[in-house]
Amino acid sequence: MCSCDKIFISEKPCQMDHLDRILLSGIYNVRKGKTQLHKWAERLVVLCGTCLIVSSVKDCQTGKMHILPLVGGKVEEVKRRQYSLAFSSAGAQAQTYLVSFETLAEYQRWQRQASKVVSQRISTVDLSCHSLEEVPEHLFYSQDITYLNLRHNFMQLERPGGLDTFYKFSQLKGLNLSHNKLGSFPVLLCEIPTLTELNLSCNGFQDLPSQIGSLLNLQTLCLDGNFLTTLPEELGNLQQLSSLGISFNNFSQIPEVYEKLTMLDKVFMAGNRVEVLNLGVLNRMSHIKHVDLRMNRLKTMIIENLEGNKYITHMDLRDNQLTDLDLSSFCNLEQLHCERNQLRELTLSGFSLRTLYANSNRLTTVNVYPVPSLLTSLELSRNLLECVPDWACEAKKIEILDVSYNLLTEVPMRILSSLSLRKLMLGHNHVQSLPTLVEHIPLEVLDVQHNLLTRLPDTLFSKALNLRYLNASANSLESLPSACAGEESLSALQLLYLTNNLLTDQCVPVLVGHPHLRILHLANNQLQTFPASKLNKLEQLEELNLSGNKLKTIPTTIANCKRLHTLVAHSNHISIFPEILQLPQIQFVDLSCNDLTEILIPEALPATLQDLDLTGNTNLVLEHKTLDTFSHITTLKIDQKPLPTTDSTVTSTFWSHGLAEMAGQRNKLCVSALAVDNFAEGVGAVYGMFDGDRNEELPRLLQCTMADVLLEEVQQSTNDTVFMANTFLVSHRKLGMAGQKLGSSALLCYIRPDTADPMNSFSLTVANVGTCQAVLCRGGRPVPLSKVFSLEQDPEEAQRVKDQKAIITEDNKVNGVTCCTRLLGCTYLYPWILPKPHISSTPLTIQDELLILGNKALWEHLSYTEAVNAVRHVQDPLAAAKKLCTLAQSYGCQDNVGAMVVYLNIGEEGCTCEMNGLTLPGPMGFASTAIIKDPPKPTTPSSSSGIASEFSSEMSTSEVSSEVGSTASDEHNTVGLDAGLLPRPERRCSLHPAPTSGVFQRQPSCATFSSNQSDNGLDSDDDQPVEGVMTNGSKVEVEVDIHCCRGRDLENSPTLPENSPAPCPEDRARGSLFGIRRQNSVNSGILLPVSKDRTELQKSPSTSCLYGKKLSNGSIVPLEDSLNLIEVATEAPKKKTGYFAAPTQLEPEDQFVIPHDLEEEVKEQMKHHQESRHEPEPSEEDRTELPEEFDTAL
Repeated sequence: MCSCDKIFISEKPCQMDHLDRILLSGIYNVRKGKTQLHKWAERLVVLCGTCLIVSSVKDCQTGKMHILPLVGGKVEEVKRRQYSLAFSSAGAQAQTYLVSFETLAEYQRWQRQASKVVSQRISTVDLSCHSLEEVPEHLFYSQDITYLNLRHNFMQLERPGGLDTFYKFSQLKGLNLSHNKLGSFPVLLCEIPTLTELNLSCNGFQDLPSQIGSLLNLQTLCLDGNFLTTLPEELGNLQQLSSLGISFNNFSQIPEVYEKLTMLDKVFMAGNRVEVLNLGVLNRMSHIKHVDLRMNRLKTMIIENLEGNKYITHMDLRDNQLTDLDLSSFCNLEQLHCERNQLRELTLSGFSLRTLYANSNRLTTVNVYPVPSLLTSLELSRNLLECVPDWACEAKKIEILDVSYNLLTEVPMRILSSLSLRKLMLGHNHVQSLPTLVEHIPLEVLDVQHNLLTRLPDTLFSKALNLRYLNASANSLESLPSACAGEESLSALQLLYLTNNLLTDQCVPVLVGHPHLRILHLANNQLQTFPASKLNKLEQLEELNLSGNKLKTIPTTIANCKRLHTLVAHSNHISIFPEILQLPQIQFVDLSCNDLTEILIPEALPATLQDLDLTGNTNLVLEHKTLDTFSHITTLKIDQKPLPTTDSTVTSTFWSHGLAEMAGQRNKLCVSALAVDNFAEGVGAVYGMFDGDRNEELPRLLQCTMADVLLEEVQQSTNDTVFMANTFLVSHRKLGMAGQKLGSSALLCYIRPDTADPMNSFSLTVANVGTCQAVLCRGGRPVPLSKVFSLEQDPEEAQRVKDQKAIITEDNKVNGVTCCTRLLGCTYLYPWILPKPHISSTPLTIQDELLILGNKALWEHLSYTEAVNAVRHVQDPLAAAKKLCTLAQSYGCQDNVGAMVVYLNIGEEGCTCEMNGLTLPGPMGFASTAIIKDPPKPTTPSSSSGIASEFSSEMSTSEVSSEVGSTASDEHNTVGLDAGLLPRPERRCSLHPAPTSGVFQRQPSCATFSSNQSDNGLDSDDDQPVEGVMTNGSKVEVEVDIHCCRGRDLENSPTLPENSPAPCPEDRARGSLFGIRRQNSVNSGILLPVSKDRTELQKSPSTSCLYGKKLSNGSIVPLEDSLNLIEVATEAPKKKTGYFAAPTQLEPEDQFVIPHDLEEEVKEQMKHHQESRHEPEPSEEDRTELPEEFDTAL
């Protein structure tokens, strides 16, 4: 029905193979109408859904279609023509088509099927999200429609099928017109007396007409998300109305009409503007039992008299501004929600109280009288309680007690020995000891993490035989109580978390007393060994975390843990790979940051193995056979062999990063990270974190594209607020269709030279949307740099969303989709969900130690202070990131968790500039020239000559998309090994980028692509080697030069100072003079080797001029170079880019490496080669002139 309706409405041709629900089709003779005015013609006839479609045979794909609705119509036999049927639609203007069939079988089949369609009675029609302005007219001919869904359309009033004609639906009972932007209430809807359900939410109504009182049969009326301030008195005539929704409007008090609507038992007024609640009004509404006033502006309660309320049983006051709450007069109150207020004192009646939720307040006192004998659940977490209330200890039916994140110092014996308590949450308090258990208790879940415990009760495991979950992480435990005194253990413990304690090897034998243990976390303790005989008895073990200890081996008896699927043992001293590859269910193995040297693997790996992390094992060498065996693993993480580092690209020593991502109990990882240590030609760094919550597509897209966008934007503007905001908006747009219904949190951190002092300091710019956060450790203290955009943590954003009339569901999600108010993506939730980021900038100082990036799950379980203290003394950033994720999982995180730790070393002690006679910047900046006394010795062209640069293993996709050069020189002074005779440029650090001169540029670059295909994918016909092109295995390295011919700047170039030392002949032969100039706005440093053959350069005929334009690789030609003619070789291949363009990694076997014992011989041969190219020594006058300068990119 829906597909046919869309064709009917649009009146556009539709391809037949795209139609759904095709019942019958064929080519037959057709005549329109019952009269003889039309001739018979051959047509394509299709019975689709409830319509008959007739179209031309030749133009059936693009021609005009005639659609005949059959519901309520007729199918008759044509008596004057054999095997013919007449199809007629319903209504006064019914149309008829006569179809002649060739055989009796076809005739009978069509008659039988069409008769079923005609006799159908459609009761429900769903036309939501179709961008309709009116409904199809043929719907009015169906007298059986009882429910019509027109949600998310653009319905109009005065149209042939508009809202003013809906009175024609004589049987209509349910009508959904939400999200149609009507602006005013359609009065003619009040003339549909059969309506029982009407949804008009989110239409911008400011008032309701009095005629609404004529809908006497109305039972459900939804008016949420409008601008209503009052309700008409006539609404009280609707005595059958049992549900009235007026949430997220502008009401300042409960409408008086509620007193007349006696069939109502609930007041839905969330998200309004109620500031004062008169409890006397509720007392007069004896029929009201549930009151929902969450997300209002409640500050005070007014009690008119001492008369109690005996009717209200449920009240929701979440997210208001209450400081004190006294509901002791509500003697029948069973459930109260008052989370996220500012309550200091709470007073309730305990006669009927069953559940109380008062989390995230400032409570110091909670009074309930009398003792709530029916209370089953009590949640008082994140308050200021110093003790558990006495009345809670006396509650006989309490099953759940949550008093975590308070100021408790002790736990009452009556609580722990309760005969009804099954779940006790005591985490994040100041408890020093737990009382000793005397009697058996039914406790099943006990959480005492983040306290001051040094020991657990000796009888804990022997008396709490039902205990399944115990989390005692982040305490000072040195030992564990034994499970039982007898031979057979009755322990039911399955999940045990003991991370971050002081446990030693002596605690391991105790674990044997828990044979049903499935998950065991012993990370960050002081374990040195794990006895093999003890591990052998934990046969039910499924997840084992031993990271952050001092283990040297994992016992071989781990092979007996047949159900083990996760082993995490990073940051130990393990040197022998454990025997875990024989386990049939193993899925995740993390042995990073250990001392592994080799791996002995079986011939076949388990098919279940999905993730193997071996990074951080510096001495580990994997053979090709081992890598081939690991090839089927979905995720294999190993350290890349360091590539030969060119002098023009030096990894910054001012920052280094480590990344850890863990899926937890989710089947997929929806967190991605971005890390570029050398960004914008090595003068900055970019780090990012992206969390898609339930989708993994958007984080991957942002990971691959956001650095590219940032690189483009920083070249357009130097204002951090401008280029960061544009980066997020452009990235949001680039998500395309994927970003329509999916969304992702995004965090981006950009380190760059400070614009105020680019030579000696850096600044950090942070931008984020969603729940990913960045925290800077400055002097040992955390400095938050981000803002959490969620409804619960940002009242301003919550108010903005409410003002724009979004519907916030009871689980605090916008339209039930997300709790975030700003995301990249989720375009269909605009304007409630915005891509506008929060941006902050701070100058980095010598006190800044590290930067932590994490997603929502990380910061939900670790405070800023704890995260900083946990990693600030860890040497390896990878181990630090791993530790944060491990802590989060041990503290209760079951979701995806991601952490990145960036170590900062901002200061002169981190400088790695090579002196070599080059003057470092002082108070007056750089010297204009410098002399290299000891030029470096030549090696291979790919490593030290600077002729061809190669992709680093750390290079991200974003770098690749803008890395490839776009020009190539027609002339080369040196080719092959001769390039080694050129002096290598001075190595500079990011703190002291080398500025460039305004004279001449020479930028060797490298384009990497397939060796047997050109850029357009066609096979290459070039079989002969081309000068300037070096083949290297499967790669092709193209020498790309950008150089300028003689310009006016050359003639006015400054000469060398008179007191400057004269260069030696060897220096002159190698071009050892360097000119320095600034290249672009990103402060990229370029060192210029100086040659004397300046006047010999000629302009190539294949060049073109670029006057301050942006090149295809993203770089910008400085404006001061607009007079220079830049040679561009059109023969250089273009680099293809895309979302998932990845750099080609250099194979270690393809490197041209000179053996150590042959170095002297090679040097001697190169020296002879240099002498054979002897040139006349220039005169003294020639030495004083400024030679031609070359610009070599860092």
